[in-house]
Amino acid sequence: MIIAALVYNSAPNLQNQTYPSMAVSIPDDLKITPLHDLHLALEARMVPFAGYRMPVQYEGVKAEHLHTRAAAGLFDVSHMGQVLVSGENATLKLETLVPVDLVELPVNKQTYALLTNDHGGILDDLMICRLASDAFMLVVNAACKESDLAWLHGNLQGLDIEYRDQQALLALQGPRAVTVLSAIVPEAAALSFMHGCSAQLQDYSLYITRSGYTGEDGFEISVPAAQAEAFARQLLDHPDVKPVGLGARDTLRLEAGLCLYGHELSETTTPVSAALAWSISKARRANGSRPGGFPGAAIVLQELAQGTPQKRVGLSIDGKAPVRDGAELVDATGVQVGRVTSGGFGPSVNAPIAMGYVQSTCANPGMKLHAMVRGKPLPVTVATLPFVPARFVRQGFNNRF
Repeated sequence: MIIAALVYNSAPNLQNQTYPSMAVSIPDDLKITPLHDLHLALEARMVPFAGYRMPVQYEGVKAEHLHTRAAAGLFDVSHMGQVLVSGENATLKLETLVPVDLVELPVNKQTYALLTNDHGGILDDLMICRLASDAFMLVVNAACKESDLAWLHGNLQGLDIEYRDQQALLALQGPRAVTVLSAIVPEAAALSFMHGCSAQLQDYSLYITRSGYTGEDGFEISVPAAQAEAFARQLLDHPDVKPVGLGARDTLRLEAGLCLYGHELSETTTPVSAALAWSISKARRANGSRPGGFPGAAIVLQELAQGTPQKRVGLSIDGKAPVRDGAELVDATGVQVGRVTSGGFGPSVNAPIAMGYVQSTCANPGMKLHAMVRGKPLPVTVATLPFVPARFVRQGFNNRF
């Protein structure tokens, strides 16, 4: 969401906020997920998020973050959109919108993809899973759902496009996730990273993918809304599982070096500048079997060949003061060379960390820069991403992504 990169457009850096015990004022017109009552029963602190009432924390961001790294955390990601695209020639038609190879994507395999515009900018990042020869499930970001659906309808004439609003989506993440889930759904144990399967549980069906947004091994589980709470409670009954809110979801993805739409990704950032060139399939590159053919292809392929003026980088912060998103990055002479897009404290690295965009000449690891914090320059160093190595599981053994 991957890497689901999968979240709120222009979302706040939730880990940087404090959450007093008093209730947060939440507008009455917000939507709720099928797990809303469970969040309240678990005494979650709820906040407005992407048009929904969502849990930001239960026990606390740091505790939930570290528990996910050590055992298993359960996340409600039902605010994200699940869209079924199917019909004659769905594979080739959908390929006209994303720079990935869907022709060679096997059934029950998913891929990270970008919806691009005519300027090579990113409209959304999403997961695409092939369910059948000409049927795909897309998982899109919460705040982009309406615009994504309009984009799909406007560009995929003749295909069936179904927004699956009667499905919930849960993410179980962490090194104990496979043990917990396979005890309930044995099929989960056989999956490797970015693969999926259908499973039957009592009188309803699930669709499971081995993926997530934390850098840890884990799963995302699509479950009928009516059964979502019972299924979530079944997972939470395991002593290794704790509920985790949006705050720790943000710190986990930041440590994993994963992009957040509205921060690292936008309609003015391109795949190459975002350090997502790996997401452009070989078949869709200049010398590939089906080069280009997606919006903004000429610009993206040119950047692949010639580079970009700016690049996304990690940033290690000197000292203990966090650097917030939006902070200017300056060189030794005080000239602005970039800006911070996400920043906060990384509980696993026990230090403040950040990501941002800098001029390509300043993007080499070890480059010394300064972040302007309340008018004062704070030393930072360009760092290699991720801050915490990924522990995705491929073909039965652990691999870095």
